[in-house]
Amino acid sequence: MKRPKLRKASKRVSCSKRYKIQKKVREHNRKLKKELKKKGVSKRVKKDLGVPSSAPFKEEVLREAEQRRLQIEEEKERKRQAKKEERAQKRKKDKEVASKETEPKAKKARQQENGKRSEKQTAPDRSSKRFLCSELNKVIDTSDVVLEVLDARDPLGCRCPQLEEAVLQRDGNKKLLLVLNKIDLVPKENMERWIQCLQQEFPVVAFKASTQIQDKTVQAKKSRIVASNDVLDKSRGAACFGNSCLTELLTSYAANKQSEASLRVGVVGFPNVGKSSLVNSMKGILACNAGVKRGITKSMQEVHILKNVKLVDSPGVVASPSNPPASMALRSLQVEEGQENVLEAVRTLLKQCDKSQIMLQYNVPDFRNSLEFLTLLAKKRGYLQKGGVPNTEQAATAFLADWTGAKMSYHCKAAESHSRPAYLSDTVVAEMQNGWDLNKLKTGNEETLKGVKFPNQASSISFTSKGPTAGLLTVSDITEEKPGVGSTEEEAEKNDEPEQTAEDSNATEKPEKPQKAPLKKKPGHVQFQSVPIDISLSTASTDDAYDFNTDFK
Repeated sequence: MKRPKLRKASKRVSCSKRYKIQKKVREHNRKLKKELKKKGVSKRVKKDLGVPSSAPFKEEVLREAEQRRLQIEEEKERKRQAKKEERAQKRKKDKEVASKETEPKAKKARQQENGKRSEKQTAPDRSSKRFLCSELNKVIDTSDVVLEVLDARDPLGCRCPQLEEAVLQRDGNKKLLLVLNKIDLVPKENMERWIQCLQQEFPVVAFKASTQIQDKTVQAKKSRIVASNDVLDKSRGAACFGNSCLTELLTSYAANKQSEASLRVGVVGFPNVGKSSLVNSMKGILACNAGVKRGITKSMQEVHILKNVKLVDSPGVVASPSNPPASMALRSLQVEEGQENVLEAVRTLLKQCDKSQIMLQYNVPDFRNSLEFLTLLAKKRGYLQKGGVPNTEQAATAFLADWTGAKMSYHCKAAESHSRPAYLSDTVVAEMQNGWDLNKLKTGNEETLKGVKFPNQASSISFTSKGPTAGLLTVSDITEEKPGVGSTEEEAEKNDEPEQTAEDSNATEKPEKPQKAPLKKKPGHVQFQSVPIDISLSTASTDDAYDFNTDFK
């Protein structure tokens, strides 16, 4: 069915109807005039006839009338001026009163502004390494117990010898406790080996922090709606394991301490190991800001979890620039601060992993170097720029977030032969384990490991650890220097070369051996040695040309 055209209604009327309307209007106006005439009301203004020419003293009468008119106008002007002066005086008085009232406020405001300016000039930069170092030292000084949070995927790489030594050397008989966080991303056998290995030095608590802690207001809104099942609360991200074990351990230690002051527990560690998430899980609400981005916590923050226990959150330990590139990519904030390119960080991480496992984990085909891998990953996840060009930087950022956040499952093998560091003697180890209920700790860890759903050994990526990561604690050691431009350019050129495997990188990292080990010949296998090829316009034009004189003379 056709839709009719919508047009405005026409105002045209027939002539008979128009004349009829005009006639009615005339009659109506005539009727109104008659009524006004009966009442003696007329709209016409009577014309001033003036002084008739036959009247005596006409000129004098006109002169008097003119004088009266001028007097009336002068009087009106006088009144107008008087009102204007009165208004001006009133305005002046109001201004004087307002200035008297606001003068001290203005002075105070001026003083406050000057004070704020001076504070801004003297206040330190909260994101600077010096400020983060001073805040970490404050946490260590004010704490009775220090919890060093370690990422269970690389516990040895998350340990900071300088931090542990500083805690042991401080006065006040401070206790150091190791907390293995993110245990749900590591195979169970690997986790048990690491607990046995680390328990030879310090007491170890297995922990899995909840990543879906919400604010009080959100919880209050959700509590009004009663769900049919608690699927959301029992999900993998919302579940928290090891909370009761750690709480019982701290409360028993606080009771044995026999002091009126509450037990202050400092939470320290490298960025993104889960310090703030641990505090939130212990408290049960969102007390500290936590997220995938590294370096969110900038200053110390106290949180009361119990009547006699107080947790103190701290910023991450500043990693020393002398660490290996793989440790710096995972532990430092160089990528966030713009000191290191995210592509180079991904390249160093790929060197420490098995290529086949990376291909299976990210479901990408075989790749030659990190740039090709990031291109394939960007196409796979839909990270495309204008014109369909793969956005490798976005893919690199997502890859790095997977490895530093609580998403990617990878593990490092625990050392079979354990050797203690120089600052740990038998007396120090005995002193650190004294005062804790180790049997209760052991049973608590066993219960935690029973409840957690661990990944399969085959689905977890094997990662080569670079050992403990050195940290900066003293302000004198910190040098706020950025790397040179030349080094970044050289690193960018290296991206075009083929990637090395984890075994090849370990072999190249030992410069002490000048002689290369001879290749072992296996029967039935042909081995090829990779040679860097220089592909440029000059070589292409000269080297590729075939010389016929060599074979045909």
